[in-house]
Amino acid sequence: MDELKKNSVNKFKVKKSKRNKYQVKKFVRYALFLLLIFDFCISSHAQVAGDEDTAMFNHGKQRDQQAIDDAINGWWTTSMKTHDQRVAWWQEAKFGMFIHWGIYSLPGGEWKGKPVNGYAEHLMRKEKITRAEYLDIAHQFNPVRFNAEEWILHAKKAGMKYFIITAKHHDGFAMFDSKVSDFTIVQQTPFKRDPMAELAAAAKKYGIKFGFYYSHAFDWEHPDAPGNDWEYNNPGGDKNLFGGTGWYDLHPELLPKAQRYVTEKAIPQIKELITKYHPDILWFDTPQKLPLSENIRILQAIRETDPNVVVNGRLVRNAKANFGDYKNTADRPAEFYPVAGDWEAIPTTNESYGYHKFDSSHKPVSHFIRLLASAASKGGNLLMNIGPKGDGAFDDKDLTILKGIGKWMDKNGESIYGTKAGPLAFHSWGVSTLKGNKLYLHVFYWPADGKLYVGGLDKEITNIFFLANPALPVKKEMLPSGDMRLIVPTRAPDSINTVIVLEYKGTLTTNDYYFITPDKATNRLLAFDAKQEGKGFGYGDGKTNRYYVEGWKTKEQNLSWKLRTIAPEKFRVVIKYIAPAATSGGAYAMIIDHDYSQRSEEVSRSQFTVLTDTDATKVITVDLGTISLSQAGSYSLKILPVNIDKTELMKLLEIQLIPIAKQ
Repeated sequence: MDELKKNSVNKFKVKKSKRNKYQVKKFVRYALFLLLIFDFCISSHAQVAGDEDTAMFNHGKQRDQQAIDDAINGWWTTSMKTHDQRVAWWQEAKFGMFIHWGIYSLPGGEWKGKPVNGYAEHLMRKEKITRAEYLDIAHQFNPVRFNAEEWILHAKKAGMKYFIITAKHHDGFAMFDSKVSDFTIVQQTPFKRDPMAELAAAAKKYGIKFGFYYSHAFDWEHPDAPGNDWEYNNPGGDKNLFGGTGWYDLHPELLPKAQRYVTEKAIPQIKELITKYHPDILWFDTPQKLPLSENIRILQAIRETDPNVVVNGRLVRNAKANFGDYKNTADRPAEFYPVAGDWEAIPTTNESYGYHKFDSSHKPVSHFIRLLASAASKGGNLLMNIGPKGDGAFDDKDLTILKGIGKWMDKNGESIYGTKAGPLAFHSWGVSTLKGNKLYLHVFYWPADGKLYVGGLDKEITNIFFLANPALPVKKEMLPSGDMRLIVPTRAPDSINTVIVLEYKGTLTTNDYYFITPDKATNRLLAFDAKQEGKGFGYGDGKTNRYYVEGWKTKEQNLSWKLRTIAPEKFRVVIKYIAPAATSGGAYAMIIDHDYSQRSEEVSRSQFTVLTDTDATKVITVDLGTISLSQAGSYSLKILPVNIDKTELMKLLEIQLIPIAKQ
């Protein structure tokens, strides 16, 4: 290209006296032609980030938009005509088992005698293991304790209604008898059996819906797929080669490789799974490693093969489009951010999805029972992960958790299966679910004085009883405020989650006020549940200490909660937030208003400085003093910026109202 430009310049320098009019015109045409070629080459093959962004990203947007348009104007819209029938079983099920099991389960988070932190199923990536080295592990993989019926029964006895297992994870190793690749459990291990076929048969036998996780975008063994940057220098890996997750727009010359992988391995194997095992559901992940157009192409192949299989929301999604049958929230959630429509969360028993022999951070049974009820109370499903060992057995710690959940579900499953989001606003004792003419109160924090307050109901309750212990006494008292007080035993029938059933007539409606009850519980006002004013807010992923609202960048943005009390109250106010010193800072005000029917009146206003920390993950807890709600009624608590010194004010987690008289 430089030589062409040089020749052009030399021609231009020919003395004017030696040119005729025809030669000048000929040169101009030639020069314009060269410039067009040069411009095209730059816009199509530039290697320096910044020079090519406009052309590259416009090309990517056009490619993706064309795929979106084709889907919406054709096959996808047609497929959505049967969406409700397709997902009906999933909406009813509410609770499923997720299994991460593969070659990585044999080393179990250990490599060359040393522990490897993090997700055990990412061993190949974390230790930069070559395909040949990984096959050495496969040649030792012989899960003699694997029993498909035992696995399915573990799920069934825990109250789970569906079962999803990794048919191929990011390592690219097929845990089924695939004819597309030789990188499979049947061809490369002494086990030789097809565990996916055995599990599919067992699930059908015991009435459990069955499906597969398939890593469509990551494949660390395939020389054309995204992810492996240690052996093949492919994009999409940890080295951030070629622009990280956006590599396909920055370097479209690399896209044909990934498309070849999708065409020759991913789509054929997905079709194998559908036609050989007839799954009820397919589960995908990490769609950002491929352009949206490729993800849409995969979904189209699925819909053409089986229009009735459920597909999760992590195959085709971006800021503008989600073509899945339901949405997904973050991995390992502690709290749930607001999601419209059907959604699913995927907690795991410890901090790894694959079996990790060094990770004993297993949560208690109570964590999962309450998490399940909380998900159902917000209209979601829980797909709980287990990582079986390399020999095919479940870890005893996982079995203990499953048995504990199953014991609770045996008596209380009615309050989970087939329910809808609970209509009650915040109550400090727990959450609620709804089904038919029954409102289920999931009481996590039992009132020691035997007085349980329920506010915001406008229908006559016809019957009240404990779901697991109908013979236990419970008495209803109506308060002057129109709220209800239940007189219950002073000791919780179930210390984890006692379910009380309220039967009613007609259509149940409630209000959206946080009901501040006169008991001993701390009232947690989560930022996830706040009313947002102003544009630009975003949510953390809901993991422990990441259940925050972020993007607080302007004074026009504020968060507020509507409160209601049935008696005068005085509270100590505690705020929890994350404020990295590099990006956060400023001051904020806390305003308490008394809301009357036609007006509001400010009760108090206080101003505080945001405390920051160099640790970008540290939770900062500050006592903001006390507030007094001098009379029964409706109030609002608002947090708004006074000034924002850096990128954002802070990442707010929650406000706690702690009754002073009850401490």
